[in-house]
Amino acid sequence: MSVQELVYPYEIKDIEAHEKEQVAKLYIDGNDLLEYIRVGPKGYFFHKNFEKMAADIYNMELRPTDMFVATCPRAGTTWTQELVWLIANDMDFETAKSTPLTARYVFIEFSSIYNVRCREIVMKMADNKGAARKFLSQIAIPIKETLQSMPDPRFIKTHLPMSLLPPNLLDKSKIVYVARDPRDVVVSSYHHTVLLRKMFGFNSDFKQFWDTYRHDLFVITPFFENVKEAWALRHHPNMLFLFYEELAKDMPLTDDNIRTLCDHLSFENFKNNNSVNLKDMRDIGMLADGETFIRKGKVSSWRGYFEGEMIQELQSWIDENLQNTDLIFPTINYI
Repeated sequence: MSVQELVYPYEIKDIEAHEKEQVAKLYIDGNDLLEYIRVGPKGYFFHKNFEKMAADIYNMELRPTDMFVATCPRAGTTWTQELVWLIANDMDFETAKSTPLTARYVFIEFSSIYNVRCREIVMKMADNKGAARKFLSQIAIPIKETLQSMPDPRFIKTHLPMSLLPPNLLDKSKIVYVARDPRDVVVSSYHHTVLLRKMFGFNSDFKQFWDTYRHDLFVITPFFENVKEAWALRHHPNMLFLFYEELAKDMPLTDDNIRTLCDHLSFENFKNNNSVNLKDMRDIGMLADGETFIRKGKVSSWRGYFEGEMIQELQSWIDENLQNTDLIFPTINYI
C-alpha cells in the first residue's frame, strides 16, 4: 500500500529582477544559467531545477536505518561524512579509501545544480567523453529512484534546511547537523565557486562575492536561518548538533581506533585522499586547475579576506541574524 504524499507546503517563486542582475555580475557569460528561485517564507535561494525535486524530497520514504549528514554548504560536510561513515561501518578504512564518498552517500539535491546548458558545457570540455556521459547519466536519475534502489543503511548528504526535508525525519531516521563559523563558511564558499568556474564562468573578486552572499544570493542561503532551524531541534534524541570547530579539536571517540581515525581525517591526509576529493569530476575537467575541493579546513581563515568596510558589514550581518536567539558559535566573539 503506497503512502499518500503530502502537498508541498511552500511557495516557490522566481527571484526578483534586481537580484538576478546582482548575481549576474559575478559571471562572465552566465545570463542563461542564472535561473534561480526562492522557496518558502524564509526565501531559501536555489537553482531553478530544485523546483522539480522539492516535493519528492519532502515526501521521501524514510527508513529507520537512514543516516543524514546535513550542513550549510562549505561547513565541514565532507569531513563529517567520512567520520560518520567510518563510525557506522566499524572503522572500515580499506573501503573508505577505495570507494569514493560520492558512492557511499547520496547527495539528494545535487542534480538541481545542473541544467541543460551545464550538461552541454561538461560534454564540451571533458577530455574523457565516456566518463562525462557516465557522470551526467548518474545525476540525471530522479532522486526518488536513486533512494528507492539504495540498500540499507542509506547514508544521505544534504544542505537543505530542516523545513524542506521530510517533516517526519526525526521520528524515523537520524541526522548529524554541523554548523561552522559563518565567516569561514563565506570564504570557503568563495573558493568552492572558484573551483567550479569552468562550469559557471565565475569571474568575481572576494568583495563582490561577499556582497552577494550577505544578501542571500548564494545557494541555500540565508545561512543563519538554515542553522537556526537545526539548532531549534538540537535536543531531539535523533538529532546530533555539532560545531565544526569543536569537532575538529575533540574527536568523539576514545577506543583503540582513534589514532588511526585522527590520522585518516588529518587535513594533509584528507586533502590527498582521492575518495573524498571529487576525483571523478576533476578527471573529466570540471574543476579549475590550481584549486582543490578539500582546501584548508582551518578555523578563522576568514581573517585574511575581510578588510576595511567589510569588517563592519560582517559584524552587522552576524549581529542582526543572531538577535533573539541563544545560538552561540564557539568562535563568534573573536572579531
